Amino acid sequence: MNRAAAGPAKSAPGRSAPYVPALGSRRLTALYDPLMRWSMREQTFKRALVEQAGLADGQVVLDLGCGTGTLTVLVKQRAPGAVVTGVDIDPEALRIAGAKIGPTGLTIRLDRARASALPYPDGRYDRVVSSLVFHHLSPEEKRQTAAEVFRVLRPGGELHVADWGRPQNRLLRVAFLLVQLVDGFANTAEHARGALPDRLRGAGFSDVAVTRQFATVFGTLALLRARRPLPEAGTKGD
Repeated sequence: MNRAAAGPAKSAPGRSAPYVPALGSRRLTALYDPLMRWSMREQTFKRALVEQAGLADGQVVLDLGCGTGTLTVLVKQRAPGAVVTGVDIDPEALRIAGAKIGPTGLTIRLDRARASALPYPDGRYDRVVSSLVFHHLSPEEKRQTAAEVFRVLRPGGELHVADWGRPQNRLLRVAFLLVQLVDGFANTAEHARGALPDRLRGAGFSDVAVTRQFATVFGTLALLRARRPLPEAGTKGD
């Protein structure tokens, strides 16, 4: 396998359907990394997410909506013996991710697919991590994506998310309006209400919790964790 082999593991339905790119415009994708570094405490919250995920060698890990690959690289550096895949719908973001991964010498697979239609078998992953993806999705896509993540996680596997949460005060609520203008009020309404944990519970996840919050210039960034439950005693497992 190439160190940053792009291309879906199998056919990914709906790849050409509309999607919200980073910063709301394909023309701005190249500015995403500098903006994240300068305005979002990116290294702080992504390292916190990686630490929270409890990664270990031998695990199979998916970075959902990997974008330009910053979190994907951190995951592989944290657990060099893990099998790490990044998946994203945006071909330009994947190109940047591949260029970023190449010089590191890390073995990371990159696939192109929609978060709501993952081209992976049931129970494939021990961990799914995701940073600033869910707020790009419509309510129906959120539902589908949560269901897909639940499907590809093994029983007992965990989802760890960094995304916008309910603003902690009025100033942060005003700041979040810019995100809503860029990414759409319909897509971000659940985040303004702090309702993403409920969305995950609705998909069947247990032990759903907001573990940490960060104040940023664009609003409150929340870390979440959730777990696919183990089968109940006496039932057939996966």
